[in-house]
Amino acid sequence: MDISTTVWIVTCVVIAGLFVFDFFAHVRVPHAPSLKESGAWSAVYISIAILFGLFVWWKWGGTFGGEYFAGYVTEKALSVDNLFVFVIIMSKFAVPKEYQQKVLLLGIVMALVMRTVFILVGAAAINAYSWIFYLFGAFLIFTAVKLVSESDDPVEHEEERESRLERFVKRYLRTSDEYDGDKLFTKANGKRLATPMLMVLVVIGFTDVLFALDSIPAIYGLTQEPYLVFTANAFALMGLRQLYFLLGGLLDRLVYLSYGLSFILAFIGVKLILHALHENTLPFINGGEHVSVPEVTTPVSLAVIVLTLVITTVASLIKSRNSEPKPS
Repeated sequence: MDISTTVWIVTCVVIAGLFVFDFFAHVRVPHAPSLKESGAWSAVYISIAILFGLFVWWKWGGTFGGEYFAGYVTEKALSVDNLFVFVIIMSKFAVPKEYQQKVLLLGIVMALVMRTVFILVGAAAINAYSWIFYLFGAFLIFTAVKLVSESDDPVEHEEERESRLERFVKRYLRTSDEYDGDKLFTKANGKRLATPMLMVLVVIGFTDVLFALDSIPAIYGLTQEPYLVFTANAFALMGLRQLYFLLGGLLDRLVYLSYGLSFILAFIGVKLILHALHENTLPFINGGEHVSVPEVTTPVSLAVIVLTLVITTVASLIKSRNSEPKPS
């Protein structure tokens, strides 16, 4: 896939422009968005992502188009899991609803910047060392097992991480317990203090790093094209703010989401290890020769990912509906 510098620049400018538009059109004036507003703009950003995928399909062929859509669907699914963590963070720090949009947008921009760094590092590692796919695959399988083990009480595990990070930040920053609008810093008794808003941003930023550690290897298991990895991540993150307000309480009903995501991560992990064996150069494996193993194609990957998400969602909603107390 030959991507010119011009295409990279135009793509980055368009994506940055969409984030700037999002800020000035929706976030600059603090307010809690309605379901209608959130739903409409979620549909807009998903449509933009789909149109871009169709453009990739038309411009570079069905193989790359399929890889983009597989990556986008995977990253979007992982982003929905991220929303559950964001709900916990917002609740723990009691962020006023009218200021949550700003925190989310800044957090999403931070996530994209950090993921771009991981994407560049990952691309360089893949080009230099083909055995890196063994590490990516093993890490995804480990993450899948860890996600299942924490699915018993994700709130407790997440709050433990946040408490440790909060104590670390307070050790080095003078903080205030009161919000001052949507400001990150305030003054009290002549002293400059960090507001809880800054604490929320720090926690979300650190959480984004953890998310990137499994999302980037996952998408590199679906495509080795840095351009597709970057755009799939960017479009998956875009509209995440609106999705947060749109889903709301529905997140609590997706009780099997962690299991579905665990299966997807494990599936991609196995796919990566098979690819690593196929491209093997390690001397202690098959004498450094390629191992003849079946490889999972992009259409199969896309089908498995979509089917897993559909089954997980339907099963979660059925379980939640059956668990609701019946009216007496």
